[in-house]
Amino acid sequence: MPRRFLATVVTLPLLFLLVTMAPTHAKPGVGPCDLTAKSGETVAHLMRRRITCSVDRFGPVGGGAARAICIAKRESGLDPTAKSATGEYLGLFQQSSKMWPDRYKAWTRATWELSAKAKNGRSNAIVTIRMVHAAGGWKNAGWGVKGC
Repeated sequence: MPRRFLATVVTLPLLFLLVTMAPTHAKPGVGPCDLTAKSGETVAHLMRRRITCSVDRFGPVGGGAARAICIAKRESGLDPTAKSATGEYLGLFQQSSKMWPDRYKAWTRATWELSAKAKNGRSNAIVTIRMVHAAGGWKNAGWGVKGC
């Protein structure tokens, strides 16, 4: 086996590992979509920007950011602290409170320094968009698109 080929075979997996393990952020903002509220910006507008960032970073998702924002508006009124009357659903996209801990573990990375709380808009948006993208669409991930 030629040396050059052997070096490539050994180097490529190592390079892939290093690239995928590299931090996904740089200071001063930590992690993806770590957006600061602008002066006078409403929470709803900040959530729109965070959802757009999440779609840009972790999509594509059907209907793009416009549909994701529409669904979040329908689910929570773009209020990241929203809670269903029963407490069964939480946050921006009304994630299941029972399923949230497992979803958080599956769809986030420690280096992103996200809040583990479902009622954190950035965490809820990133987890949801990653889930929808992986599932191949909103319906497959458990959200209807009617009206959006």
